[in-house]
Amino acid sequence: MRRLAPVFLLLAACAAPSSTLSGPPTLRPGRAEAVGFSTSRLARIDTALTEWVTKGEIPGGVGLVARRGTIVYHQAIGYDDVAAKTPLAKDGIFRIASQTKAVTSVAVMMLYEEGKFALDDPVSKFIPTFTGQRVLDKFNEKDSSYTTVPAKRGITVRDLLTHTAGISYPYWGTPWRRIYGNQGLAINHTFGFDAKGETLAGPMSRLGAAPLVHQPGEKFTYGFNVDLLGYLVEIWSGQTLDGFFQTRIFGPLGMTDSYFNVPAGKAGRMVTFHRADSVAPLVKRDWLVFPTRDSLPLDFPLRTKTYFGGGGGLSGTIMDYAVFLQMLANGGEYRGVRLLAPSTVRLMTTNQIGGLEANEAGDRFGLGFSLVTEKSAGKSPAGLGTYGWGGALSTVYWVDPVNDLIILFYRQMWGAPRADIDQRFRALVYQAMVE
Repeated sequence: MRRLAPVFLLLAACAAPSSTLSGPPTLRPGRAEAVGFSTSRLARIDTALTEWVTKGEIPGGVGLVARRGTIVYHQAIGYDDVAAKTPLAKDGIFRIASQTKAVTSVAVMMLYEEGKFALDDPVSKFIPTFTGQRVLDKFNEKDSSYTTVPAKRGITVRDLLTHTAGISYPYWGTPWRRIYGNQGLAINHTFGFDAKGETLAGPMSRLGAAPLVHQPGEKFTYGFNVDLLGYLVEIWSGQTLDGFFQTRIFGPLGMTDSYFNVPAGKAGRMVTFHRADSVAPLVKRDWLVFPTRDSLPLDFPLRTKTYFGGGGGLSGTIMDYAVFLQMLANGGEYRGVRLLAPSTVRLMTTNQIGGLEANEAGDRFGLGFSLVTEKSAGKSPAGLGTYGWGGALSTVYWVDPVNDLIILFYRQMWGAPRADIDQRFRALVYQAMVE
């Protein structure tokens, strides 16, 4: 029997998930039951996606689910172009919008580990235009004049990572559309995807002259915080944000389909963006190709840009982003490449905003991610401490540390109740996890 022992050990190793053999998990397809999923229950996802496409709730979608590094679901259902009936491909390149923020946040924390700054350093230490900031007091809609009061303190790097600096987006209301517009922030016409003819330095420096929405640290306000962090990455590293992403993150991780400027040779893989002809929740939608226009320039991935919007400018495949998330789930390492220390990932995924709330679900926020806490845990099947975010152009992701699970769901559409569909997709994933 002793002579047979090595044979049994070899067979056991071959049957085990790849993540258990050596080191942190590496993403690869595997048997669902080996990691506690039911193949038959996973099939419900295909059924639901097909139904949503048939009913016109979505033009098409790509989903990816992995547990302990084993990919148990990776499918594309529906259309890339509804009118032409072109099928959606699993390796389609999506505009991931605000999912860019997590990549920028990782870049920031890599430089934090190198001692380039402290989290509570004031931004004015690195960008002088943020010295002596003020907070909006009263705004006159008739002539766009306004009054301000002094900020109690300068905004910090931590404030930017947590969206508590008091920096808005210009499309959150009349005051900010006008105030930011009057500061010459061309980005207010392009959702932060591009500022034609600019680099980060110009708009982000001018942002320092604009008043804050509220006193630093007192509220959660979603805005151009992470674009500003992108400029800080450029200052600290001496590289463009695009260069830093490619050489320090995408290249080392093998993310070969993620870009600010999508190469011409891959242009045919860009997923078509659709808008709905009706936003009524019970009306069947006809999906129409969304026209490119200055207010939402959906051709931005294919234009050669010098403005690298750290808050929303990236495009990439669902598989590339899954690799990025698996790196985080592994504590900062993937395929032998370590970007962050486990302690830094823990810091990023720990509540940093106290009793403030980052969304309607009551989630808190870490350094770059929303967080499921005890208050919000009862509103979804996600495990306590699950972190994630999404993009305005209908992409979303979650990482569940309790269940060692990553979930991504990508579409490219405008004019539908995205949050409702996101929640239904997530429920379909968790119902298939039986162990």
